[in-house]
Amino acid sequence: MGGVVEPGGRADLGFYHGRMRCAGGARSCVPVWAPGKSKVLSDATRLAWLRRLVGTTTVEAVDDLLVSYALEQAGCVSAALVRPQRTDSGWSVAGCAIPAGAHQVVVDLMQHGQNRESSADARHQAFRMGADGSLVMAMSFSSPPADVELEQSILPCLELAEQHLQQVRMLVDLHASHRQLARSESLQRALFTISDLSGSELDMPEMLRGIHDILRSLMYAENFYIVRCDPRQSTLHFLYYADTVDETSPVIGQEMAMDAIQGSLTWHLITRGKPLMGSAEEIIAQLGGSLKALGPESADWLGVPMLRDGVVHGALVVQSYRQGIRFSDEDSTLLMFVGSHILTALERKQSKHELEQHVRERTSELARLNLGLRQEVQERQRAVRLQESLFQLARLATSDLDEDSFYQRVHAVVRKLLNAENFFISLLSSDRRSLELPYFVDKGVRHRMTRPLGRGLSEYVLRRGEAWLGTRDDINALQRSGEVVPHRIGAPSMSWLGVPLRFEDEVIGLVAVQSYEQGASYGAADKNLLSFVALQIAHSINRRRSAAALQEANIRLEHRVEERTRELRAEISRRERIQQQLRHQVMHDPLTALPNRGYLRDRLERLLAVLKSEPGRCCALLYIDVDRFKMINDSLGHLAGDEFLKVVAERLRYCVRDPDVVARLSGDEFAILLEDIGPHRNVEEVASRVLQVMNQSMQIAGREIEPSVSMGIAVGDGHYGHADELVRDADIALYRAKELGRRRYVVFDQTLARSAQDVFTLEGELRHALQRDEFEPYFQPIRRLADGRLMGYEALLRWNHPYRGMLAPNDFLRVAQDTGHLESIDWRLFKRAFQSFGKMTSSGLFLSINVSPRHLRNADFDRRLLGLLERAGFPGAAHLVVEVTEGALLESAGKVQATLGRLHDAGIDAALDDFGTGYSSLSYLHTLPLRKLKIDQSFVQALGEQVPDNSSMVVAAILALGRALNVVVIAEGIETETQRRMLLEMGCEYGQGYLLGRPAPAEAWSVKAGQPA
Repeated sequence: MGGVVEPGGRADLGFYHGRMRCAGGARSCVPVWAPGKSKVLSDATRLAWLRRLVGTTTVEAVDDLLVSYALEQAGCVSAALVRPQRTDSGWSVAGCAIPAGAHQVVVDLMQHGQNRESSADARHQAFRMGADGSLVMAMSFSSPPADVELEQSILPCLELAEQHLQQVRMLVDLHASHRQLARSESLQRALFTISDLSGSELDMPEMLRGIHDILRSLMYAENFYIVRCDPRQSTLHFLYYADTVDETSPVIGQEMAMDAIQGSLTWHLITRGKPLMGSAEEIIAQLGGSLKALGPESADWLGVPMLRDGVVHGALVVQSYRQGIRFSDEDSTLLMFVGSHILTALERKQSKHELEQHVRERTSELARLNLGLRQEVQERQRAVRLQESLFQLARLATSDLDEDSFYQRVHAVVRKLLNAENFFISLLSSDRRSLELPYFVDKGVRHRMTRPLGRGLSEYVLRRGEAWLGTRDDINALQRSGEVVPHRIGAPSMSWLGVPLRFEDEVIGLVAVQSYEQGASYGAADKNLLSFVALQIAHSINRRRSAAALQEANIRLEHRVEERTRELRAEISRRERIQQQLRHQVMHDPLTALPNRGYLRDRLERLLAVLKSEPGRCCALLYIDVDRFKMINDSLGHLAGDEFLKVVAERLRYCVRDPDVVARLSGDEFAILLEDIGPHRNVEEVASRVLQVMNQSMQIAGREIEPSVSMGIAVGDGHYGHADELVRDADIALYRAKELGRRRYVVFDQTLARSAQDVFTLEGELRHALQRDEFEPYFQPIRRLADGRLMGYEALLRWNHPYRGMLAPNDFLRVAQDTGHLESIDWRLFKRAFQSFGKMTSSGLFLSINVSPRHLRNADFDRRLLGLLERAGFPGAAHLVVEVTEGALLESAGKVQATLGRLHDAGIDAALDDFGTGYSSLSYLHTLPLRKLKIDQSFVQALGEQVPDNSSMVVAAILALGRALNVVVIAEGIETETQRRMLLEMGCEYGQGYLLGRPAPAEAWSVKAGQPA
């Protein structure tokens, strides 16, 4: 291929001619034509070539040596090392300056996967080389060479050269790895040094100079500066600036607005957040705009941002003023990598500097605080002493001391805090006309006295309701104003302090101190202290008065409590009786007086908790459903139904013993809880006894009824965590018993559990089946028994399940009915059956469809069915027969009769399906427009069997009834020739069954004959 060489590397698709190798650019290789040489190279020539080969240390030298050796071969006029290139059309050596014949030989060699290839005239030869076979030696000869001599001469040397070439390449890779490792180690040492500088004691300028020295060891960084920026404030400042040319360096550390350098290289670097590299012209081309020059122009410039979480926090810039020194992408990557570590170092250094500054400021602040704290400690010590005294006063106020002792101790505490040699407590009398002094100490003498109210200082404080503090002059002023009338006991006071005693905003007395000494006075602190004393005294007096009142009230309360206790006991007894009645009503059924579902669930929860601690012990839950109770209720009335349920409850009670529980769960559902079953008590024996007792006839409303029940049994042990789980399993077993025909019991096992899980799966699949329209009709022929003539078809439902294949209705019909999907499935079936029948029918044939009771209860069923017939292209309403079961006639008989009447008026006949298995009421045949009867297959299949059976008599009776009423009778389930013959002999004209034709899709029946295709 072409000899294009990338800058800084060797040719990726190089080739060689002679001793001239393609190197750089896209220059073509010039072929070297070797003149005639000797036919066989001498051993000395080969040995010299091998010495040269061993001495080569580069890939290019090995390539040149290979080409030169090839040209030494006898008759070789051109040789080249070629690297073919794979294209969409094959292999190509386009661009190689070798003869055209050699081109084709190389292409054939690569396509055939051979190690050697030659042209038809043998003048062009190609040999595969290299471990991957990507290198080919192409040679051209003036005349066909001798194969033996060529192989002996060229192949060993090519093999040796290939091995040596691999070793040379490995050596080159090792040298490159060594250089890279050395550079990585140098970078690692530089980063460690930067980290050490950030944690050193050096100041910021010394640290930044150290970082500059480290950067010099990694790249050209004579001109280097670091700038930090604040993205929130849009400001920046230079941390470091070193430049060999610029004489006007910025002021280090001075904050400046980002707009001050707008348009400069540094501004573009910070705002873009991406590296910039190149000369001024190159960077202008990158930016696509103008550039503001700051400082001398550099020959090359490289700047990288310092990023933290994608935000620019600064930049590193190196620049060169020499034309020969340029920065590379590797320098940019290196500077970007180092920049992240420098940013971390700067942040760490800055944090350390800020921390040290904070520590110094905090130390100075703590020294000031310490001085204040020492003063505060002294104040607090005094406050502690005061607080202790106050606590003593508070404790005294709540103590059980007598009144006199309380006053004495309060006086003793107050004397420690202020001048209280003269101290008294005055209390207003209950009639508020006199002043009692229960405690009065004056000049060390204790007094106790009572005096009428006057206009002394005590009365002045009591009138104002506020504390009063004054000196002798203040007292004289009050006397002159008439507020106070002198009334002294002892010498006149030089200083007087009184505080009112308050309780609930009512003044009840006062406490006062006074001094007779000249120069002694009381202050604001004394006033506050005595106010606290007054509060405690008032609290104590109130407490004592309250205690006396409480004692009196307690005496009265005790009498009242005794009286009220007698009343409450009578009330409690009455309420207990009511609660017991309510509890019984809540937990029992009002009709049968049996425990209800809540009672049973509570009892079962407690029993399961016991079973967890008693391994091996089991209980059993019998879930009972009365068969056909709805018919009894509807036929005989609700009163008779209630009487019937009471009899059922009594019979169930008869079947159990204490401590077993019989409960009524809902309308006709009961349950029996056997608390202990084991070897001596078999749950199935109890179940059999229940069935036997319940199957006995009873008289209700003058009618004899033979009841029956279905039962599901779940055996519980310590593995059950909740009562609902046991009830659920018993309910599943009950459902299975009803499916098997009622009048029986089923014990729950894992098979039933899996069946229940399958039901959930089937419900989801039914929804998807409706969405994907997977239901389709199968048609079973109805024929005349005498000659097999086709009379019509019955459309039968099938589910084309994507995984389980074709499913019959018995596999999914019950789940479809329970989930409410049955009506939607029927309408899908009707539509597809009508469409298919319209294509496959011939004149005179009819189509029979099965209609469930739900459809007949809908008032618009006939209109919807007729509309569907018209849209589906059905031949006509006279060709359609709707089949109903006797069970459908029991439910909403009036609606069913009206619907069938409207269908009859439209030309659609009705058929009674499965006749003989239900109630077989002859009134249906008289009151309903029925034109066909279908004998149930259970009677037909019994025909011809050896076991005596009344089936033939039943069939004969049905046929006679059909002839009498002029109704067409069709026998279902004909599978043997004997059955067909016996039906013919009894006069049955029509039938269907496997003998006459199995159900099949519409495609399986021919259009004309109606026979299987």
